Amino acid sequence: MTDALEPGFALLGPVGARPMMGMVSPERENALLLGIIEAVSTGPEVEPVAAAVAALITDATATDVCFVHVLDDNGHSLTLTGATPPFDDHVGRIRLPIGSGVTGWVASHHEPVVIVENKELDPRYLPLPALRGTEFTSMVSVPMATGPAGLVGVLNVHTVARRAFTDRDVRLLMVIGRLLAGALHQARTHRKLAARERMHERFTEQVIAAQETERRRLAGDIHDGISQRLVTLSYHLDAAGHLLRESPDDAAEQLGVARELVDLTLDEARAAIGGLRPPVLDDLGLAGALASLARSVPRVESGLDLEDVRLPEHIEIALYRIAQECLQNIVKHAQATSADLHFGVRDGRVRLEVTDDGVGFDAAGDDVSSGYGMQSMTERAELVGGTLQVTSRPGGGTTVVATVPLPAS
Repeated sequence: MTDALEPGFALLGPVGARPMMGMVSPERENALLLGIIEAVSTGPEVEPVAAAVAALITDATATDVCFVHVLDDNGHSLTLTGATPPFDDHVGRIRLPIGSGVTGWVASHHEPVVIVENKELDPRYLPLPALRGTEFTSMVSVPMATGPAGLVGVLNVHTVARRAFTDRDVRLLMVIGRLLAGALHQARTHRKLAARERMHERFTEQVIAAQETERRRLAGDIHDGISQRLVTLSYHLDAAGHLLRESPDDAAEQLGVARELVDLTLDEARAAIGGLRPPVLDDLGLAGALASLARSVPRVESGLDLEDVRLPEHIEIALYRIAQECLQNIVKHAQATSADLHFGVRDGRVRLEVTDDGVGFDAAGDDVSSGYGMQSMTERAELVGGTLQVTSRPGGGTTVVATVPLPAS
């Protein structure tokens, strides 16, 4: 990876031959190590760290180019991750299998290689035209490895002029390699965790979407099947009531019972449809659905402060269900006369707050977390990456706050 150059290219700008130097002075060595420590502390991204360190190394060691090759996640090949100009355009494009070329040999043997001149005579040498290796005379290639991570990659420096690298030069590059290995290992781990978190978010969205799709289908089946048949049945029962002539009192009584059963079944079917998939959420959005939900609560005056903004569907559904459970708890247990709903988005986070003036309860008690309603709300919030906070005390009302971060997209 570091051993080749493209024919016909002249060395330009920073790739021009530098004056040959001996060992790096102790002062310059300390400044280099401090600069590298500062560079690897700037952030978790692999490429910027590799590029910054490559530039620091060439400046401090009076070499002409530096290449940082990082071991791929599969452990079978190396990818050029950092390079000094003009080779920075090739970052991410150059790959070398383990064992191939000088760089691949260093990766497989975990040993440094120093070539002072005549690279072409070394059997390990593999020309890579994109990196114009024939234009450089001397090189050092060292493994980047650290105890916890093992081999992370290979670090190479090249000079146009012949240079006899000393043992101290090699030791310095090995120290740099270990520092860079630790930083790159942490950056790669951070990248894997971030990718895993994104996969988890997508999986959560898919699960919720699949659940809601199935609920829509069930709601449609109930509406088009059970409800329609019950409506038809009620018509037939009404007609039968007019046609009956024998024992009209008994018939009327039986028909009245049947009629009550039909009405009850219809009410249950409508409630099931609304529970599976609230149509108002599709029609009005979350703000309108919350307002409609609050107005449906009997004997409780509602105060509303709702921002009219659309959110990803899975978040809207979760927040609607949380609000629905809160209001049901207020009706069943709170003995409240008023409830306030606040909903809005600030700084990339959604906040839903439901407050009542009811009897309250001991929020620190064991029965709170064990209650199905509270557990259900907590799980819904956590399923979309959010949190649920409950504040209450006996005689002091209750406040439930759900906070959910919006996806980066």
